[in-house]
Amino acid sequence: MSLALHLNHTSLVILELAAMLLSAFGLSRITKLLKLPNVTGYILSGILIGPHCLKWIDASMVENMSFVTDVALAFIAFGVGKYFTWSTLRKSGAQVLVITVLEALAAAAAISAAMLLIFDLPLSFSLLLGAIGAATAPASTLMTIRQYKAKGHFVDTILQVVALDDAVALLAFSVCATISQVTESPEQLSAASILLPIAYNVLAVALGAGMALALKWSERHVRSAYNRLLMVVILLLTLAGLCAAVDVSPLLACMALGMVHANVTEEKDLLFKTVDEFTPPVLTFFFVVSGMRLNVPALATAGVVGVVYFFVRIAGKYFGATLGAVLTGEERSVRRYLGMALVPQAGVSIGLAALGERMLSPEMGDLLSTIILSSAVLYEIAGPALAKLSLHLAGALNPAAQDDKKKQPASAGLSDGLQARESHA
Repeated sequence: MSLALHLNHTSLVILELAAMLLSAFGLSRITKLLKLPNVTGYILSGILIGPHCLKWIDASMVENMSFVTDVALAFIAFGVGKYFTWSTLRKSGAQVLVITVLEALAAAAAISAAMLLIFDLPLSFSLLLGAIGAATAPASTLMTIRQYKAKGHFVDTILQVVALDDAVALLAFSVCATISQVTESPEQLSAASILLPIAYNVLAVALGAGMALALKWSERHVRSAYNRLLMVVILLLTLAGLCAAVDVSPLLACMALGMVHANVTEEKDLLFKTVDEFTPPVLTFFFVVSGMRLNVPALATAGVVGVVYFFVRIAGKYFGATLGAVLTGEERSVRRYLGMALVPQAGVSIGLAALGERMLSPEMGDLLSTIILSSAVLYEIAGPALAKLSLHLAGALNPAAQDDKKKQPASAGLSDGLQARESHA
């Protein structure tokens, strides 16, 4: 853009950040008119202003914002942790665990089998793609639930499944990464290469739990809501930074922080609500950046492989969720419609794809990255709509909330999806 030639670097970056938020707001107004969740607008806005369409934001800016994924995952995981109270897990923990393992591994197995049998792709590539496909993005599913004020057992099951889902995917990826190392570079295989990632994840979870206990202790001395929020942000950024230093996802550690905090404090709802009020801009940037990362010309590279991956993963998720619900004796709505709510895929899968790309040959690594980045955007477009449909068919939507939404103007920002209240535009 000619304007960019007359701006210094600082002003250009600030204006680009403003353009990202403005485009997200504008596109979300359009998607609301189409009865689509806000996150769809955020993703589309990223594609539109990104390096391959209008080019308002160049590729170097997108690359420099890669840290947004880790920060957003930290806040997402912390928020999901509050749904894992001991009382809830005692009531339905075993059932949720069975459903989660089956839906995640069924998708992974279906994807790996399709890559091997249909396209005759390398075992290492097929296993890594399958493990990444097991992950579900909790942010957009949670956003859809909150936006439409859905409640009930069906919603509780979704929340617990999507929270545990990424933990299963991370473990599956660790196993598949080890197998990939054997097939790709057997001479580099060692006990350290197998045990270190496991040890780092265990230490990260322990650190997250320890930070939650420290947060509980600090409540005696920190009274103001602002200072408590400041402490949580410091802890989450510290966890995310330490995890990035050893190349592990911050998801499990930050989830442990949220889960332990939810179980040891009596004022968990207040703190989680305060954090929710802080995170909308961060999560908006996350979805916009995800859209900008889509390499539109590279869609032709993925071709039929990407299309097969897209549909096989959905089928695997649906079949696994249904099987798990049947085996655990879940109610009819869960058996029929849970799989539809597990389609979104973004942050965790993109992070794992970056790790997997380094483990494969350049050609296979590029293919893996292209498939995950492109399909993540498509899943985030189709996923929220399918999540909303599943909530409707399961009878989980709040009729009163729907009536209120008809009387009120469309609300602005990501607070629609991540806060219980609505802010008017």
